[in-house]
Amino acid sequence: GFLTHSGWNSTLESLCGGVPMVCWPFFAEQQTNCKFCCDEWEIGIEIGGDVKRDEVEAVVRELMDGEKGKKMREKAEEWRRLAEKATEHELGSSVVNLEKLVTNVLLGE
Repeated sequence: GFLTHSGWNSTLESLCGGVPMVCWPFFAEQQTNCKFCCDEWEIGIEIGGDVKRDEVEAVVRELMDGEKGKKMREKAEEWRRLAEKATEHELGSSVVNLEKLVTNVLLGE
């Protein structure tokens, strides 16, 4: 698992690595990213604002050993596979979209 403030870069790193998250958002887009990770994609557990040692321990134990954690690890692995597919040489959606950006915006075609 990964303890994160749920910034977009950290969220992408976890998604691409297939790693579930303990989300501890502070400000900006972090609350939104946390909501998606925890409630929509089910690959994260949110931890409260004023965190105590016992709460961290309970969340980490759930993530690593609990049934919810097992499901989160499985879903995180699904996200890793999707990210890998998106970056496949020539056919991945990331590659295709980058080529479109270069062609349409930068080259003006």
